[in-house]
Amino acid sequence: MPISFHKYQGTGNDFVMIDNRDLVFDKTNLELIGKLCDRRFGVGADGVILIENSEDSDFEMVYFNPDGSQSLCGNGSRCAVMFARFLGIIKLETTFTAIDGLHYAKIENELVHLKMHDVAEFEKIGEDFLIDTGSPHYIKFVDSSDQIDPVEIGRSVRYSERFKENGVNVNFIEKFGNNSIKIRTYERGVENETLSCGTGCTAAALSLGIQSDINSVRLETMGGELEVKFKKDKGAFSDIYLIGPAKIVFEGSINL
Repeated sequence: MPISFHKYQGTGNDFVMIDNRDLVFDKTNLELIGKLCDRRFGVGADGVILIENSEDSDFEMVYFNPDGSQSLCGNGSRCAVMFARFLGIIKLETTFTAIDGLHYAKIENELVHLKMHDVAEFEKIGEDFLIDTGSPHYIKFVDSSDQIDPVEIGRSVRYSERFKENGVNVNFIEKFGNNSIKIRTYERGVENETLSCGTGCTAAALSLGIQSDINSVRLETMGGELEVKFKKDKGAFSDIYLIGPAKIVFEGSINL
């Protein structure tokens, strides 16, 4: 049975988007999720996003990694907001449901401002940080993001004794200036480097907020630029916004 899809990308993080309000897509078929994400034998993407009806909000975003696992995806959420606007579900503001609960978002000048959940806890591991922004992120500061192998190092952390059961995303941060960084991310579930990771960018920005008195961070990912704004009070972060573009790449249908 053919099913229509749209492909969106947010700073290079790309997703197969499916309007599943009529529940025609079998989301228990995790093998199919992997096939759709396959860049040689499928559509090719970092994940699959289903837009479904919600009783508590404008819509529900159901996100799958290529391996079938689920988590919050920041860039995927921004793409979901733009897709929901395309579908006529929303206009310029929305409240939608994700795996971690309700999120608010707005569209201004074609940039999606996604409100993330408050973050009150983090762990310092040597010179590194572990911060959960809807997905767990290990933050590692490096002298040069161009001179590292994020896949090799990322896998060594992700499959270490502590993290191998549930996995962890690994972010490599190169600072330049007081509130600007370059970032590269190894993502669990994808098990590879992605061009951008929204929850990773959020966690990275907060790691700078822990260390200095700033309330916004500019991030240069492999796929483009993002901004994270936040408020900080006594070590806790609120009003966290992930801000950046989300654009359609193409649309089509595939025989399932």
